[in-house]
Parts: sequence; C-alpha cells; structure tokens
Amino acid sequence: MISRRFIMTTGAAALGAAAFPALGRAADAAPPATEGPRFIGSPTAPVTVEEFFSLTCTHCAHFSNTTMPDVMTKLINPGKLRIVYHDFPLDAVALEAAMIARWLPPAEYFPFCSALFASQDTWAFAPGINYTDQLWKMAALAGMSRSTFDRAIADSSLKNWIQTQQVADEKMYNIEATPTFLINGKAQAGDMSYDEFVSAIGLTG
Repeated sequence: MISRRFIMTTGAAALGAAAFPALGRAADAAPPATEGPRFIGSPTAPVTVEEFFSLTCTHCAHFSNTTMPDVMTKLINPGKLRIVYHDFPLDAVALEAAMIARWLPPAEYFPFCSALFASQDTWAFAPGINYTDQLWKMAALAGMSRSTFDRAIADSSLKNWIQTQQVADEKMYNIEATPTFLINGKAQAGDMSYDEFVSAIGLTG
C-alpha cells in the first residue's frame, strides 16, 4: 500500500488508444454533478464497500487490474456488491486526474479510472513528461472536449471539495494509506487478492 508520504510525481507519458477499454462519448453541454457520489453496483446490493484510492497509487492500480475483473464478474454484475469510491489523491497528478474523472458523466467515472490504472506506468511515472498533456490525451479518448477538459482542471471549487472530503475521511476513518476499504464500518488498508477481498467482505462468489 502507498502511504500519504508518497513522493509527488510530476511527469506522465504518452498513451495510445489501445490502452483504454471502450468508453462512451462524454456530453459537453453541461458538466455532471461533479461533487456527487461515484459508485458501481446496484443501490440495493446487500453489501456495500467503500474504497479510498489514489490514481497514482501502484497498489490501487494492482487491485484494479488484477482483482476488480473478478469482483465485477462475480459480485458487482450479479447484484451482490456495491462499491462507493472516495478520491484520496496522494499528489498533484492524482488530484488533477480525479478532477477530470469527475467531469465525465458519472457512468464514465469507473471506466476512466480503470483505464488510468491499466496504463499507470506510462502516464504517471515517466520523468520529464507534462502530465497535464498526457491526461488531456486520455480524456480526449474518453470523449471529453478540450474546452471541458480546461474547465475541469481549472475547477477550484471541485479541487477544494475533493481535498476537504479527503481530510474529513482521513480523520473519520484514520486512513493512512491507499487503497483502504471501509468494510462493515472498519477500515482495512492494503491491496487484496480476490479471495482475500471476498473473505474480508463476507461474501461468496
């Protein structure tokens, strides 16, 4: 897991469209409710887990890339589980990426974050690369216009909201690392395999 002492990353690398799953075209007529909740799974699912993550956290990426495919197939899609997401950016790159994700339609939030995790090595850690330029290329692949992208990264209200929520979550749940999962009211930090995750949340699948 990555602690809040994570060294700030200032570069990102170019990324091709092949790294992304199929994303819908984002509407530019009006921004979504950027400060609203983001979740996947049925609201009536019997189990809800909350995940606190940073888009530049390598352990968050590992969980997304290796565990979440089974979670989606075996737990989310059958209606057994809902996951509520909390942005917990550990550096300026993750904060900007989270702001962009929240300016996409809510249904595109999870696919976009998953795409960023899948390609994290090429955009988040390459030295000497302008990460805003790389995030713009990825946002464009998700269907975002340049004007909407510019509004997203300039949205000081959203930035303040994410940071305020992060501080509140950190204090309330004693979060010191990412990923952290809130399970039955208790925070559990660390990347988990599918079997470990299923055991932790008390489901079978």
